[in-house]
Amino acid sequence: MSEEKKDQKTRTEEFKVNGGEILNKIKELIHEGNIRRIILKDEAGRTFVEIPLTIGLVGAAFAPVLAAVGALAALVSKMTIVVEKTDPEK
Repeated sequence: MSEEKKDQKTRTEEFKVNGGEILNKIKELIHEGNIRRIILKDEAGRTFVEIPLTIGLVGAAFAPVLAAVGALAALVSKMTIVVEKTDPEK
């Protein structure tokens, strides 16, 4: 295991949002940083999409993912956003 992986803890957070708020919430979460993965689930808990995030996935490379999330948001009324974050151990 790499040194970087040993020094990090993973935790998850869940946010329940309405369809129109999904895109803004995802942008806000990405801006906060330290996110490894975003999972979008419907009201029944079924996973719609998992978005793995890496340090290199920013800007123009992330635009198609945001477009897909925006299209998905137009189809649903409520979703749960599950965020997997890494926290460096102190």
